[in-house]
Amino acid sequence: MYDVLIVGAGVIGGTLARELSKYQLSVCVLEKENDVAMGASRANSGIVHGGYDPVPGTLKAQLNSAGVELLFEAAKDLHVPCKRNGSMVCAFSAEEEPLIQELYDQGQENNIPGLKVLSGDEARAIEPNLSAAVTKVLHVTNAGIICPYDLTIAAIGNAMDNGVSLRRNFRVASICREDGVFTVTSAAGEQLQGKYLVNCAGGYSDAVARMAGDDFFTIIPRAGEYMLLDKAEGGRVSHTLFQCPTVEGKGILVSPTVDGNLLVGPTAQVVETPVSKDTTPEGLGIVERLAAKSVPSVNFRQVITSFTGVRASTKGGEFILKASDTVPGLVHAGAIDSPGLTCCVSIAKYLVNILQEQGLALTEKENWNGKRKNFHAFREMDDEQKNAYIQEHPEFGKIVCRCETVTEGEILDAIRSNPAATDIDGVKRRTRSGMGRCQGGFCGPYVMELISKELGIATEDVTKFGGNSRMVMGRIGE
Repeated sequence: MYDVLIVGAGVIGGTLARELSKYQLSVCVLEKENDVAMGASRANSGIVHGGYDPVPGTLKAQLNSAGVELLFEAAKDLHVPCKRNGSMVCAFSAEEEPLIQELYDQGQENNIPGLKVLSGDEARAIEPNLSAAVTKVLHVTNAGIICPYDLTIAAIGNAMDNGVSLRRNFRVASICREDGVFTVTSAAGEQLQGKYLVNCAGGYSDAVARMAGDDFFTIIPRAGEYMLLDKAEGGRVSHTLFQCPTVEGKGILVSPTVDGNLLVGPTAQVVETPVSKDTTPEGLGIVERLAAKSVPSVNFRQVITSFTGVRASTKGGEFILKASDTVPGLVHAGAIDSPGLTCCVSIAKYLVNILQEQGLALTEKENWNGKRKNFHAFREMDDEQKNAYIQEHPEFGKIVCRCETVTEGEILDAIRSNPAATDIDGVKRRTRSGMGRCQGGFCGPYVMELISKELGIATEDVTKFGGNSRMVMGRIGE
């Protein structure tokens, strides 16, 4: 019996779990996949949006305005790499220029600091590779970039360090409420109970709502295709560059990442289900063509991988953050599309307030620790510091991933720390082993060996991302 059950271990469920871990509560996060951050939190732009875009007076505008600084503060405490690099929204014609002024005015109404309208030449003085066709720019100085899955892993890890439980491979099959208690049953027949249930199920939040007896919204899954380019292209731009938004979204962006790569995308295509994550030649062609519109010099021969993320939207375009009107103790966090990542901490605080209004008693812990070990510390050391550290921890002296310079010690930390990596992609997200030019071709077999040894499982039982995604099918000899 838990005080609170959270369905979904994405960035919203993760930051909510961390926020609830401040109080004397029993909390459990339920995740259908083999790891956290496996939905929209695994594959999105990683942009900290400045707050000019949401319509003034909406919940999105309120939470975006408050969320920027809260997110940067949380990232600092959790040692999640982030950067306030700023963004630019670009107009390419006189017809588009009024929209730049409209976005500036919206930003002023939303109380967003540091907004400036620049001419095309003024913008190119800051971003020399910006297209000569750009005529006017909204410069958003408080915007930034962050790694979305790193943030999710860190938030859930910190929550677990403070007593929160995590149940993976718990695919919710049914929910019933009786005598003030929710009983949640998994597809495998496991059952957990809780007094309150928070629906943070992303693309499946409408399905979870229906199971709980509160069918009032429908998720529209919208797929976005991306290309990730090698670090040789990472310095092509310093800001995140947007084109003027349309009704379908903020358009194709060109942005550096916190790890030094260049990211371009996404498209915005309505798909049938949240698992429709295929890339297409047509979609990637659109990404390349429109990214080149902003930055013609991008070298697309440097693409090292492409991927698709699916975000959860609704017809109304607003976040669904509310207590159920019909099921006591049920709280929804649905349709968290852009700028949901930026708002994740402010959303978590908003949800805690809703739970308190529903009757959840909040008594603060005296020993809560909101800070997390810096798992990036080794790569931030100079050579002298690294040599001294290796003397005490020899496993950090062995490079496993040459492309990203990841050591055996970092991989072991990922397998041993909350929430523990248990598959190849889990190690990849925590350490960047396998994210370089060779995409794991060199380091993959050794990572498999380390997972096998640490978890006490056979090599042929090591998976790429859980389930039946085994890396090898069996042994042909000893």
